[in-house]
Amino acid sequence: MAMYAFFYCAFFLGVSSEFVWKHHNNEELSAILEEVHENCPNITRVYALTEPSVRNVPLYVIEFSDTPGFHQPYKPEVKYVGNIHGNEVLGRELLLGLAYYLCEEYNKHDRRIRNLIHNTRIHLLPSMNPDGWQLSTDTGGQDFLLGRNNNHSVDLNRNFPDLDAITFEFERQGISHNNHLLKDLTRLAAPLEPETRAVMRWIMSVPFVLSAAMHGGDLVANYPYDESRSGAPVSEYSASPDDDTFRELAMTYAEAHADMASANRPGCRFGDESNAYNFGKQGGVTNGAAWYSLRGGMQDFNYLATNAFEVTLELGCQKYPYEKDLEKEWLRNKDALLAYIWKAHTGIKGIVKDDSGFIQNAVISVVNITDSVPRPIRHDITSGIYGDYYRLLTPGHYEVTASHPGYFPVSRVVTVPTHQTSARILNFKLEPTTSWFDDYTFGVYPHGLRDGQPRIYKRSLYHKVANAMLDKTH
Repeated sequence: MAMYAFFYCAFFLGVSSEFVWKHHNNEELSAILEEVHENCPNITRVYALTEPSVRNVPLYVIEFSDTPGFHQPYKPEVKYVGNIHGNEVLGRELLLGLAYYLCEEYNKHDRRIRNLIHNTRIHLLPSMNPDGWQLSTDTGGQDFLLGRNNNHSVDLNRNFPDLDAITFEFERQGISHNNHLLKDLTRLAAPLEPETRAVMRWIMSVPFVLSAAMHGGDLVANYPYDESRSGAPVSEYSASPDDDTFRELAMTYAEAHADMASANRPGCRFGDESNAYNFGKQGGVTNGAAWYSLRGGMQDFNYLATNAFEVTLELGCQKYPYEKDLEKEWLRNKDALLAYIWKAHTGIKGIVKDDSGFIQNAVISVVNITDSVPRPIRHDITSGIYGDYYRLLTPGHYEVTASHPGYFPVSRVVTVPTHQTSARILNFKLEPTTSWFDDYTFGVYPHGLRDGQPRIYKRSLYHKVANAMLDKTH
């Protein structure tokens, strides 16, 4: 009778057995996500991307939020993508374990996990390449290359549009345009695979702020750019405009990991190499192109096509770890996985609006004024459908400008502190340029000045406005 009561409670109260650390096949993967959803129905949603794999396996995502399925202003969106290369499997299992852990700790009323889920929308895609995983697993899982590609023998992390080439060409021409570059693409180097198309649509449709792609084969956190400017295959540091921020993001994961940032750990050995480099000697992080250059990677695509900042996590020397080592790897990565998500709550965030409501696609530009010489960060982001924006920044002093065609730009100064637990809120109210010449407002301050909002105008815009006003008086 007691045993019957236990099973009754387990079934009706949604109590599940402990997560089993093993290599879950593609059917088990979806079952785990559904089980997590059943145990935490109010804070999770399981969905599939718009296209399945070549072999028709759905690409499943589990979302954690206090309002699953809906974007909310002031709540940044974060994603983890695992198993991009089919034979690099640790990320796949870590994300299944993370999903189980978030649900379990939420139900235990863990204050930190509840705070994270209530203030962040988290998306976990355990496997982007289920077909490659199947081939790698069917052949023993120990080949360094077999199963890496999808079922069309295409490396998915070389299949994204090469937006680096566009931004590097703009740099050479002196054109200050380094964001949302997909509209500037004129041709593809190769046809897009269904898995790539599905992830691209996902990236473009959800306003992600922070992201990480999970790989294997070394132990290091890799940050943009992945492609070298000169075309050199190795050892050319290729800094993005947000190099300081990307380095801090990568170091957050490395330093919270058990030994990614340790200078004393052994490096990874491949083949007959007698000496292996230990990335721990440089803090467990590397610029992508400084390691080796690649084109068509997902990491740089995120940064150059959207507002998302993505790093690439190489999770260990062994691409396909033994089953007995999976739980140990979870314990080595758990704190880092959580610490990285929290980085979405650094820098600044806010809403851009006018008197009638939210302004979508407002441009947020930033100048670092921490040092004596102001330094523009030549990578703008844009506001979303609720006028909300999220700008990851390192600690310091910044001048932030919000602008949109048909409005006067507004600039404000903000200080980003160290040890942030929540991004500084910096809202903007823009004034339509036409309102300065209406009879109602002519001769009085614009609304932004009446309500006390400081405004700094660019000199060229000031002259344009002044000349227009003088013309009106004649």
